[in-house]
Amino acid sequence: MSKTNQIGLDKQKSKSLADNLNSLLADYMMFYQNTRGLHWNIKGEKFFELHLKFEELYTNLLTKVDEVAERILTLGATPLHTFDDYKSVTKIKSVKNVSDGKEGVQIILEAFETIIVSQRKLLKLSADANDEGTNALMSDYIREQEKLVWMYSSYLNKAS
Repeated sequence: MSKTNQIGLDKQKSKSLADNLNSLLADYMMFYQNTRGLHWNIKGEKFFELHLKFEELYTNLLTKVDEVAERILTLGATPLHTFDDYKSVTKIKSVKNVSDGKEGVQIILEAFETIIVSQRKLLKLSADANDEGTNALMSDYIREQEKLVWMYSSYLNKAS
């Protein structure tokens, strides 16, 4: 029996990558849902600005959800796909009825911190597995999200 999967990666390492990607997928789904709620419920003087920024963010997150799920499939595993699964795996807490802009931005920054830490771990695992596909995906996400952390932190007037 072959020790590599259909794309030539070690099966054991691919399983570990897929497990970690499923955790990331759960985090992305919770982040996405929280951001939708922020978009819907935001109030106050910065409503127009934040309503648009939150929509931009949740649209981007939905794209990433799809890309991560497809990467899991490419590695030969099954992506999590129920909210029960997501809730049991995610490290991002569910938020409800947040309408304050600054609180919403803080929630986003905390989610980014969780996501970026997970992606850095995946970056190391994918490098060890010689998995350029996952590595490139994580590298691109981290680069993009570090800039978003800077921008959202600037909105709150705090150093990132």
